[in-house]
Amino acid sequence: MNAFFFCKTLCARWVSISLLTMCVLLLVSPGAFAQKRQQILHNPTSGDPVPKLLLLRIIRAEDERRWDNDLRDLFRARNANVRSRAALAAGRIGNEATIADLIELLRHDDETEVRAMAAFALGEIESPLGADALLATLKETREEILRARAVEALGKIAGALPKEQEARSKELGDAILGVLNFEARRRSAPDRLTILLGLTAALRAKPANAGPVIAEFLTYSDPRIRADAANALARLKLKDGNDQLRKLLTSDPDPIVRANAARVLGTTEDKASFDPLLDRALKDNDLRVRVSAIRALGLLKDPRAAGGSSTWRSLLMELHPTRDNEILEWAAALGTILQGAQDNKNLDWLGRVRDRFNKAAPQAEIAYARVSPEKYLAELGSGKIARQNVQKTLLLNWRVGSSLAQGLGEVATLPDSNKDKKRLITQAEELLGNMLDYRNSGLTINTLVAVHSEYAVPDVLRAFAAFKPNDLAKVLRNHLKESDVVIRGTAAELLGELPPDETNARALIDALPVALADRQLNDAALSILDALAKQKTTKANEAIKTALDSSDHLVRRRAVALLKANGVGDFSARIGTVKATNTAADYERAIARIGKQVRAVVATSRGSFTIEFLPESAPLTVDNFVQLAKRNYFNGFTVHRVVPNFVIQDGDPRGDGNGGPGYQIRCEINEVPYERGAIGMALSGKDTGGSQWFVTHSPQPHLDGGYTVFGNVISGMDVVDNIARGDVIRSVSITEKTIRANRKP
Repeated sequence: MNAFFFCKTLCARWVSISLLTMCVLLLVSPGAFAQKRQQILHNPTSGDPVPKLLLLRIIRAEDERRWDNDLRDLFRARNANVRSRAALAAGRIGNEATIADLIELLRHDDETEVRAMAAFALGEIESPLGADALLATLKETREEILRARAVEALGKIAGALPKEQEARSKELGDAILGVLNFEARRRSAPDRLTILLGLTAALRAKPANAGPVIAEFLTYSDPRIRADAANALARLKLKDGNDQLRKLLTSDPDPIVRANAARVLGTTEDKASFDPLLDRALKDNDLRVRVSAIRALGLLKDPRAAGGSSTWRSLLMELHPTRDNEILEWAAALGTILQGAQDNKNLDWLGRVRDRFNKAAPQAEIAYARVSPEKYLAELGSGKIARQNVQKTLLLNWRVGSSLAQGLGEVATLPDSNKDKKRLITQAEELLGNMLDYRNSGLTINTLVAVHSEYAVPDVLRAFAAFKPNDLAKVLRNHLKESDVVIRGTAAELLGELPPDETNARALIDALPVALADRQLNDAALSILDALAKQKTTKANEAIKTALDSSDHLVRRRAVALLKANGVGDFSARIGTVKATNTAADYERAIARIGKQVRAVVATSRGSFTIEFLPESAPLTVDNFVQLAKRNYFNGFTVHRVVPNFVIQDGDPRGDGNGGPGYQIRCEINEVPYERGAIGMALSGKDTGGSQWFVTHSPQPHLDGGYTVFGNVISGMDVVDNIARGDVIRSVSITEKTIRANRKP
């Protein structure tokens, strides 16, 4: 599966209006909340853990995405922990049929923690059918944990609403801002969790006039509140707090606040911030602040950042390995600042950076191509020599070939002011076509290891498509016949971006049965379904219907959503449950770790770091990682993604971000926040995890409740900070220990 972040960004789920959901609407009508709770439904036991047999029942139901009376009955259990755990399961399963029962818990349970979990679960389902109950909860209660989870849930629901529900989105957004305004007015006793979750809810809901409200929290004494307020402003690209942020950038003692301040000033292109940003980029003692300031300078596009002996060129002349990530950030910024400038001094430095990374770093290749497309192309030669050079590159090292393709793709963006634009575009487009034809190069390459040239082809296809060549559709249709799943998926995705066409539709229809038969990855099937849906024809929709018989739950779910969006009908009943691969023994092994100390020592080419897992919060995700590690699955893998001050990502056997173990595991979304050093499961959509995992460099609140947290780094974060793209995981060693209770003297 493609395992990239939808930072962002969570996908909207299509809501079906059926007889059942109409009943839910009646339950959540405004009149239902005219008075306070009058009935206490339970007399819970206190503090008892969830019994093992019940936990096994719940985990199996989650794994199968099954909501039935077996789980519904647990909502009435005497044990409050059982009710809370069942509510979490309902949110993870995501079936709208759970909403009425969750609302009942939210409205009438006598335990605040259970009600708060019901609110959290309603947010996970992301259905607007749960919104009225959450709004009423905000109006009626002053219980802090409940208000915090209710506003969090409203943010998720608002973020998932389609554009057609603008009025509803505004209503939810106004409610979120109302909560933040309320907290801002009681500075003497604010609720920290409500503020933090409210800020994240605001960035998800994107309400109008959010800037002034969020900016108020930049002056709070709590550094995490200041940091999260700046994070929200950065992601919403709001400049309401820029005057205060300039002060925070240079004087705040907390590095995350300084880093997030730099992000806001960059995304809002605050020209007045140039001097303090350059100062922090060069002098701050925290890498996270420096890289955020460097990126901000790139967004300002001020050429002063690229000149003078006191800049990054003199500071990074030795290209020390521990500064690899910083060097690449400067390279990327330089490419933006000096686009088309033909600056020889900086081109010389970029050339050294390219050599430092053996031309396998996309940031450096893209930057060099932006600054001087003429020199970038001239370096490859001309005519037959250029063709052989690019084909040889692809045959020898797919990572270098991928980076080269991305560099060539930048030529497609040349401005009209470049007098050689037509010639350069023709040359770059031709070279990319040569790369796609690498199998017919006639070159013989002898290597001792598999090269996997096909791994670079998706990037070559994307770069080629950027030129919009006349034969693009034909080239893409040909690549629908490739054996590599990711190549077929990329070709289908790019075909879907073209105007509807009968020939393309026919090719997609023909390619679908092959994709539905793929066993390791479902990328091609999902991309073909998406592309077919854009054709908007009866034949295309009929082809999509064939995916309803797929054995892959994710494929069935995608087909149902696309057919509903195209107005073909509601086939939700065909989604069914998941045929879980876990056995009873697997479930028992997973929950047996609860209460134990489970750790992993990850040895890399930069050093080692230690992870402590969270088996209670995500038992099956932890078990999946542990079983893979015990098989030495991760040994030798390349760290394929590094975004400084965000994440490092690994666990892909292909090394291109598209691979996995040949199966998907379900999400185990929980209330654990993404703090610095959190271990998360990478996804390309709900329940698409497998073997790719990531570590956060700093708090990432926008990921909370969207990606499974299943561990934390407890030592070696300095190693994590220095890991760069291309570093290698040498081994992952697992230890499991029983925690002994302290004996009284």
